[in-house]
Formats: sequence, C-alpha cells, structure tokens
Amino acid sequence: MATNTGASGWLRGKVKAVTSGDCLLIMGSTKAEIPPEKSITLSYLMAPRLARRGGVDEPFAWESREFLRKLCIGKEVTFRVDYTAPNIGREFGTVYLGDKNVAYSVVSAGWARVKEQGPKGGEQNPYLTELLRLEEVAKQQGVGRWSKEPGAAEESIRDLPPSAIGEASGFDAKGFAVANKGKSLEAIVEQVRDGSTVRVYLLPSFQFVQIYVAGVQAPSMGRRSSAPTVVAETDGAANGANGEDAEGTPAQLTTAQRLAASTASAEIPPDRYGREAKHFTETRVLNRDVRIVVEGTDSFSNIIGSVYYPDGETAKDLALELVENGLAKYVEWSANMLDVEVKIKLKNTELQAKKDQLRIWTGFKPPVTNSKPIHDQKFTGKVVEVVSGDCIIVADDAAPYGSPSAERRVNLSSIRAPRMGNARRDEKPDNFAREAKEFLRTRLIGKQVAVEMEYSRRISTVDGQNAGPTTNSADTRVLDYGSVFLGSPSQADGDDVSSAPNSTSQPGVNIAELLLSRGFAKTSKHRDYEERSHYYDALLAAESRAEKAKKGVHSLKESPVMHITDLTTVSAKKAKDFLPFLQRNRRHSAVVEYVFSGHRFKLTIPKETCSIAFSLSGVRCPGKGEPYSDEAIALMRRRILQRDVEVRCGSPRPTWALYFWKLGWPS
Repeated sequence: MATNTGASGWLRGKVKAVTSGDCLLIMGSTKAEIPPEKSITLSYLMAPRLARRGGVDEPFAWESREFLRKLCIGKEVTFRVDYTAPNIGREFGTVYLGDKNVAYSVVSAGWARVKEQGPKGGEQNPYLTELLRLEEVAKQQGVGRWSKEPGAAEESIRDLPPSAIGEASGFDAKGFAVANKGKSLEAIVEQVRDGSTVRVYLLPSFQFVQIYVAGVQAPSMGRRSSAPTVVAETDGAANGANGEDAEGTPAQLTTAQRLAASTASAEIPPDRYGREAKHFTETRVLNRDVRIVVEGTDSFSNIIGSVYYPDGETAKDLALELVENGLAKYVEWSANMLDVEVKIKLKNTELQAKKDQLRIWTGFKPPVTNSKPIHDQKFTGKVVEVVSGDCIIVADDAAPYGSPSAERRVNLSSIRAPRMGNARRDEKPDNFAREAKEFLRTRLIGKQVAVEMEYSRRISTVDGQNAGPTTNSADTRVLDYGSVFLGSPSQADGDDVSSAPNSTSQPGVNIAELLLSRGFAKTSKHRDYEERSHYYDALLAAESRAEKAKKGVHSLKESPVMHITDLTTVSAKKAKDFLPFLQRNRRHSAVVEYVFSGHRFKLTIPKETCSIAFSLSGVRCPGKGEPYSDEAIALMRRRILQRDVEVRCGSPRPTWALYFWKLGWPS
C-alpha cells in the first residue's frame, strides 16, 4: 500500500548509482565518512526492467538505464520524496538536475512510460499532466521504446553470455587472461563487492566478470549467511501444523541440529574501515565507464586487473587512490604482475600512508630495523680497489695521504652482487661473481668518483645476514652503504642507464644502476621503513630491464669457469716447475691482485691461468713496522693495484721473484 509522506522539503545529494531507467541511488551531501543514502524511484514512471542473473531484459531496458546513468551519475541533484510504498519498501520522488526535471528528460526521450495512478488517498503530483503530454509527444515521434522501426524491440534485448562469476560458471578465466593480457578493456562497473573487488560488464560482449584490483587489498566486508530452516520430526509433528504439537510447542532440535544452525548463521563482521573502503570505491567507479587492464590470474582462477576511472580530463588508478587514502594495503604477489614503475609508486604511496597513519594505518608503529641513515656525508675520491661486485674502496681526496682514514670502504646501496666465495673455506664464487667484479674493475679502477653515503647496517659476521635484536654484538660489524657516481655519463661507455625519475638529480652515472642494467646484481628487498638508496626507484627499473632482456644472473646461462692456479700457496718446487712456461714468452699481461709491501705484490696472469708472487728488481721498500712502510703501500695501491700491467719473467728466488718490465702508471 502506497502512502503519502507529506514531506515537502527538498534535499540535495549526489547520484551514486543508477539501478534502472527510473531508479537512482542518491547519497547525502554531509561530510561524514559514509553519508546517508536514499533509493529514489521517479514518481509515476515505469522503465523497462533489466534482466537479473540468468534472465532476459525487457525490450529497451539497457538503453533506458544507460540514458539515465549518463544523464545523472556522479552529479549533484535536488530531490524530494513524494510518497512511499511500504509493502515493497520503495520511495518515489521527484529529482531535479539543475533546473531540469529528470522525469521530464526520461519521458521526452521515450525511455519510460507514465503511470497515471499514484498513492491512494494522496495528493496528485502536479507534474503528472506534463508527463502525460511528453509521453504522447514521444509516441508520435517514435523515439526510445516507442520506436516504429521493425525489429527494434527484439534487437534491443541483450544477448547475455553466462556469468563468469562462481565456480559453476564454466568460464575459462586463465584463457581469458592470456588472450587479453595487457589490453585495455571498456567496462561498466555493476557491483562493488569490497574496496578492491568489482564486478563489471565488459563491453560490447556484456560478459559479467569479477575483477580483483592488482597490487592492493582493501579490508574485507565480512561474510553473511542465513541459517537453513531445520525442522525436527517428532512423534507429535503430525498432531499440529508446521511441525508443532497440539499445544503449539515447537519441536525440539537435537544437539547436532543446534550446532549446525549456529554455524550456518555465523556472521563475520566487516574489517575495520571495510565499509569506508567499499564506499570510497563505489563513489568513484560504481555504474561508471572504466578501463580494465587484465594483468593475470591467481591460483584460484580469479582475474587480476588494474581499474582506471575518469576524473575530469585524466584517468586515475583505483589501486593507487585506495592506498593513498589509507583504505588498502600493498600486496606483493599481485603487484608483481604490474609494470615496475606502477609497483614502485604503489609501494612508496603505502609507505607515506603509514607515516601519516591514515585510516587502516592508525596507530601503526614502524618495525625496528638495524639500519640507520647517514646524513650529509658526500666526498670525492679515486677508486683504488674493487673488493667485489658491490663493494669498492675509495681514496678520499680530503684525507691526508697515507693516513688510516684516507681509504674508505663503500658498499653499494640497495644491491647485492653474486658472492666471490672464500678460497680458504673452499667456497666457490657464485654464478657471474667474477664477471661482476671485473666489470667494476675495468670501469672504476683509478677513476675519480663522487660518493653519497646513505645508511649503515649492522650485520652478523657469522652468516653475513642482517643482525637481529638478539644477536651478540661481538659477532656483528657495521657496514656503510652509499651511491657511487662516475663523473660524467660518457664514462658509462654506452651502458644501459635509464633516465629514471631520480636520474636528473644524480651527479653522474650511478654505478649500482649500471651493474643492475647489465644483470650483474639484484636489488635488495628492503623491509618497510628500512633505509635504502635514495635512487631505489631507478635501481628497480634497471633490474626490470635486465630481467626482460635476460642478462647476466637473470639468464639461464652459466658463467664461464676460470681455473687459476695460485702459485703463492704451493711449494717452491712446484713454482720452479712452472717457470719454463712463463719464460717461453717473457712478456706477459697481468693484473695486480694484492700489495704486500712497496715492492712485493701478487699478480694474476690470465693467459697462463696462474697467480704468482712478484718483487720489483733492485728495489726494497720499508717492511712492516718500519718508517714510511704505510706510505709505500698506499702509493702502490693508488698506482698499480688492480691495474692492467705487463711483466717480464726472470729467475726464481726463494720467494719466487719476478721482475717488472712495464707498469704503464698514470703520470
């Protein structure tokens, strides 16, 4: 029974959804997180009904809904409730969009018919006469549902494919994702299950699918389930109707039945901010035209995709908006399906939301880390040694020559190169470890670099991993990390260095980025709030390019094995036996591996695959503990350590001496 509300006051609100050609969902204009909502059916109108799941549209139902949706969705309207129908739980009203009556627009376009009967005993709507007139004009013109074209009604009924939602749908989600991977699909959002899950009609096929937003997860909306009606059959069930005995006492349930009923009726409430996240998504994409980019599927054949919705002249990423407003958290496994730039942006946005303690991060306390930032420590110097693919030693230009602080060990921030192993422990180098070290040696030794120290980290000396809070301080050491830059981009020798967002502020070519682009290192997986390189985004982008190109450690190839015989650790007799091989060609190209003193070194001769001890002919420098010993070693480290040299072999001494022929030192 319809009743007149007697309400004459006009209200303002924004159209949140359009459920049919004559029904609007309007939310209030209050500043509340979730404002009140009203579902208003336009008074005296009846639009064609859209099909429910498995049903068939009435003719022109989709076109009718589309007209009203495009006219009103997301816009401010003025409305009032004319009357209510309590028996069906609906409110009927008049809606104005600006100074235009929405009902007039719908009827003029021919997308609804006018009902003359209103509420019994109620006031006649003053607009009814005009509605009837407009309907008659629409009929005469043959517009909308009054079209006079043959077959127009039949053609307007959508041919809906089976829904792709539910296990029984038979929809091949994996095949769909493979066929549409990376494509931008046009869609209309029909339902919002939770903040990060939407159900859409893909156009023009009208395939109904559920999309999980890639890279994020919003709080759950809980689960609701009603208990099935359980009727216990007793001896007295036949004595009364509906399972009651003659005295009207309900039949008693067994213990098992009561347990089943309580389990079935259990309701899991929404997570904190679950309703807010759902409302946030609804106000931006519900019943809106969106673009879906299919990213892939999970192990349960759920479709993972990115959702982009229009906002003025731009398109916004729903995932990024949710994370930015503290209504969803970053999810690594699905974020891995995204482009690295999008993934980086999502992660950084979540970190900012945590710092600001927005919504779901209210009360969030950063985890304790073993890294500390290093502020305002920049210096320039010359690279004197490459320890490994991610560690170098730089002679600080500002430190006194030969002083203990002149050489500074710098570990490259946020990357990890293959380990060099330990010959004393019989540990073999990791795949591409030698190549990574050689790559740095040929580019950095003797070169002037700029260093920005960024953070320090306490690690365990036992296994080389990060030291935990319970680790004995005696078993730990502190390493300093920084970014190292060559003086000019031309020194990169054509290597693949991106113009990443941060690269414009770099003082030169970032060596860590150079290593990553060649596939000689991987980025470190930092925890939240753990200190990292200031250029971390550029490092991730460089690693992504190397992965796609399958370079270095990302390839399926094994690095070439190089067997070097270390003659410094064998007996003097074996060293003498090796001498004739060196004397056949008295000039050899070699690399200085270590400086023992000002005149004694360790050399590697690649062509002969051996390492030898070496002394300068006719020269003796101060030994350990003698005056100027440290200065002599520092001089040799700066001049020849890890440089390419040429040597000429002489006769062996007890210490296996060779004679220098040419060093090719810099002036």
